[in-house]
Amino acid sequence: MRVKSVHVAVAGATGAVGNQMITCLEESNFPVKSLKLLASKRSVGRQLSFRGDRLPVEEMTPGSFKGVDVALFSAGGGTSKEFAPIAADKGCVVVDNSSTWRMDPAVPLVVPEVNPHAIKGYTKKGIIANPNCSTIQMVVALNPIHRKCGISRIVVSTYQAVSGTGKKAIDELFDQTRAMIHFLDYRKQVYPHRISFNCLPHIDVFQENGYTKEEMKMLHETRKIMEDDTIAVTATTVRVPVFYGHSEAVNVETRQHISAEQVRELLSSAPGVRVMDDPGADVYPLATDAAGQDLTLVGRIRQDESIANGINMWIVADNIRKGAATNTVQIAELLVKEYL
Repeated sequence: MRVKSVHVAVAGATGAVGNQMITCLEESNFPVKSLKLLASKRSVGRQLSFRGDRLPVEEMTPGSFKGVDVALFSAGGGTSKEFAPIAADKGCVVVDNSSTWRMDPAVPLVVPEVNPHAIKGYTKKGIIANPNCSTIQMVVALNPIHRKCGISRIVVSTYQAVSGTGKKAIDELFDQTRAMIHFLDYRKQVYPHRISFNCLPHIDVFQENGYTKEEMKMLHETRKIMEDDTIAVTATTVRVPVFYGHSEAVNVETRQHISAEQVRELLSSAPGVRVMDDPGADVYPLATDAAGQDLTLVGRIRQDESIANGINMWIVADNIRKGAATNTVQIAELLVKEYL
């Protein structure tokens, strides 16, 4: 089937995720007829490369989306709240990377390996939401298990890279590490405590129940994506001094028994997953393995000996690619191929 070419815009094109979206569009042979790069007024005048051309960055305004078929948003929640409905009103389908629309019942929340059929719901508001990075990699790995034998409970602890906070956080980790190595004073501006040589059990703002917003996202988004509100989820999210790549220790309790070996076999053929699980040879996924990849890496698969139907595993993915830009582009690819 021949896929038609479409006019595309990237909103937030000069940010880390926006830049990666442009790269993913280029690498995926996405059927781009024209590409418009949008950002704030201060980025006007910059040029970015795409398929051998230098494209100018334009200021995003209400008129930016005229004639655009698909817009990939990574410009922050406030910008998305303002501009996504404007774009949709002009006939443009928005795939949004912020948290603004994720739990809106009229907006599909999509991970293509898990619930691609949900994309068809874009017609309600003209918006499709991209999930949280830590949720994406977890559901890619857990969905095959849930479809096979059902998951009743998930306990997850995350070890999340600073790139999830943005470029200023990357710079802060680098600057603090350099300062400490040379016994110099360091500054902390992005995080409330030093991130270099440290772990911060604090991602996003704390809620009244004692959990952070990030932790509650993992609960609500997992249920929506996996289409099962009975799954119990409890999360502890931790920021670690790693530049790229989120890691997660995940424990699942299944409704029917499944062995660790069966899980390995199941995930070995699962879409978007690579099993790296040979502890005797020191083979297990690392953040450095995931960096630059679109796959979700899974290892340390083992039986939980404390309960009858428990499985432990270690899940790693590139938070900027699969956790954001790649997933957004994959959604857009399916949208264009199947629904536009």
